[in-house]
Amino acid sequence: MSQYRRYRVNGATYFFTVNLAQRHSQLLVQNVGILREAYRKMMLESPLQVDAFVVLPDHIHAIWTLPQGDHDYSSRWRKFKARFSHAVPTQPRTSFSKQRKRERGIWQRRFWEHMIRDEDEFAALMTYCQENPVKHGFVADARDWPYSSFNTRT
Repeated sequence: MSQYRRYRVNGATYFFTVNLAQRHSQLLVQNVGILREAYRKMMLESPLQVDAFVVLPDHIHAIWTLPQGDHDYSSRWRKFKARFSHAVPTQPRTSFSKQRKRERGIWQRRFWEHMIRDEDEFAALMTYCQENPVKHGFVADARDWPYSSFNTRT
């Protein structure tokens, strides 16, 4: 099995992209209530500071600041993804290798993470998260996207 190198620093701020296995799916926004509940439970078990969070139909962008003395973002994503996967009523067909590993095939196995190193990078990634629904053509104004920590219309 491949060993992925992750940069882990206690109390650091990270930018994440987490994708569904089936790109162009609408699964996340169609099941946003289940997604929110999975996230709420993960936060109760392993709290952290959420700086940004945006859910698009087939992927999520997030900026998290971990508590001092904590660098374990992988367990948080694993718990979150597992809870959503087990609760969502529909599932895509899975390959034999995913079935053997008891995976439902909803999420890509990995996620992308980047440790934010300074305030300029933080600001740029906050803007990226905020504007992502506009970039994908879902709304004209980022404040109108209902599945975002930047939504100010609800």
